[in-house]
Amino acid sequence: MSTAQVKVRVKVKVTSLAELKTVQREIAARIAQEAKHAAEQARARRQATSERELFIRAAGVVQPLPDKRRAMLKKAPPVPVVMRYQHDEQAVLHEAISDEFDVGTLLDTDDLLSFRRPGIGTDVTRKLRRGDWSIQRQLDLHGLRRDDAREALSSFIREAHKHGIRCVRVVHGKGLGSPGKAPILKSRVHSWLVQKKEVLAFVQAKPADGGAGALLVLLMTSQ
Repeated sequence: MSTAQVKVRVKVKVTSLAELKTVQREIAARIAQEAKHAAEQARARRQATSERELFIRAAGVVQPLPDKRRAMLKKAPPVPVVMRYQHDEQAVLHEAISDEFDVGTLLDTDDLLSFRRPGIGTDVTRKLRRGDWSIQRQLDLHGLRRDDAREALSSFIREAHKHGIRCVRVVHGKGLGSPGKAPILKSRVHSWLVQKKEVLAFVQAKPADGGAGALLVLLMTSQ
């Protein structure tokens, strides 16, 4: 920067040539100082501009940071399918069969107390007694309390039907260990089976398969 670009106002009363020379030297020094200061400011601006351009080229496109003052609430996760299925299964087991159902009017009045759905012929129970269907699964209810036995039976029938099983044996015992030696569980099992839509018919098992302490149950075919 030339001295012409720096304006310095000096108002001095000069009375002699020596004083004039002194004033001239002061003015020259002040002009040089102002020029130096202006040059330093220009150099600082150029350096700042250069550093900013270098940073932009290095950083590339910059995205603004998210506002941390806003709360990001997570959505409640849906109920897992497996847990929902298990809950539905338990609800069905508890509601499917009742202890208050009167099964007496639905059973055949023979000594074996057989049962068949409406529309199912007597030949079905006859073949079931004869063993035309092989026993594919078995459930033993010995030693279970009433509520446990009901739930176990309901679950057993549902699972067997789901897997395409046609004939099962349910062992309920003869009631010899019950108070008064009355077959309480046996009558309960009859009532529960009649209420299961998967059951087409059942008969008392042959002596070799448990006799009066067991039932042979025929299930409908699965879809």
